Amino acid sequence: MNDRSIYTAPMSPAAVAAAGLAALAAGMGIGRFAFTPILPLMQAEGTLTLAGGGWLAAANYAGYLAGALTATLVPASTAVRAGLTVTALSTLAMGLDERFASWIALRAIGGAASAWVLIHVSVWSLARLPLARPALSGTVYAGVGVGAALAGALCLAALRFHLAARDVWLVLGAIALAAAVALWPLFAESKKAAAHAAALRWSSQSRLLVACYGAFGFSYIIPATFIPAFAREALGDAALYGWAWPLFGAAAAASTVAAAPLVRRFGARSAWIGGHLVMALGLLAPLVQPGAAGIMACALCVGVTFMVITMAGLQEARRLFGGGVLAAMTAGFAAGQIAGPAFVSVLSHAGGRPEHAWIGACVVLVAAAAALFFRRPQP
Repeated sequence: MNDRSIYTAPMSPAAVAAAGLAALAAGMGIGRFAFTPILPLMQAEGTLTLAGGGWLAAANYAGYLAGALTATLVPASTAVRAGLTVTALSTLAMGLDERFASWIALRAIGGAASAWVLIHVSVWSLARLPLARPALSGTVYAGVGVGAALAGALCLAALRFHLAARDVWLVLGAIALAAAVALWPLFAESKKAAAHAAALRWSSQSRLLVACYGAFGFSYIIPATFIPAFAREALGDAALYGWAWPLFGAAAAASTVAAAPLVRRFGARSAWIGGHLVMALGLLAPLVQPGAAGIMACALCVGVTFMVITMAGLQEARRLFGGGVLAAMTAGFAAGQIAGPAFVSVLSHAGGRPEHAWIGACVVLVAAAAALFFRRPQP
């Protein structure tokens, strides 16, 4: 099926990139990643414990997996529109309802919605953007970092002006709702087109891509989960730590645009492999250089690679198999990010040290990079 036929409104490539950026900023940057900088505010207020935060994160991961598994069952335009709307409403509700059980449900629902947005916006944008202009694809995926940086900046403002966490949730929800309304007409479905993504053709190569993308999810989530705790210890000053997430988001946003020429020259697969290796080096940094320097080096390596790997991995999958494989890739990532913290917990109960988990994640990244390099598809 021609993915272009799903969407009917004629748009210039620049407009497509801008729309994709805005959709991912709302659906992923806010829907998925706003919780990270808001969590310390909620802890400081006493409305949420660290353990409670872990449960909310787990609910979001589970919802993301469920969303990835169901994405191809939903008409494309419906998935994007519903995903953006549900993201906005669930974010608003986090600031309106203070019951923990409600928060669990809202984070799970928001996770499913963000998966729908990522998958279908990726299919839409990659089908409409010319291969000769890779910077436009980089612009689309910069949206995740833009949304994350915005959330971090609002949390900094909340610290500065002594605002409550609920105020941040409400402002972010309002921004996401405005984005959903503005983007709604752009995702009109053709009456002549089938509404679902192309079916996935399973093969040894598609299984390899899904497994390697799952390995990325497993390894990425370990530093993403534990860097904040390490940074609070090393940096001490809450104001200094407060800058970490806006800078993380800005690095993620800039990285996809900066990496676009490399994708064009060397190919998405090579960029994916390189991202794994750089992230692996970052995981080793806190072990080689304990303290603030190692932690910041790790944060930088993870920040500049996680969206590059996302962009390059989905582009490679789209190139080889069309849009149908993107849902399986996202499900693999979601399963990996659920397995990562579980691996850390099992290792801890078995008497392992925290650095052993980081070494394990590094090994998984390198092994996946080697598999991608040595098992390239035949021309």
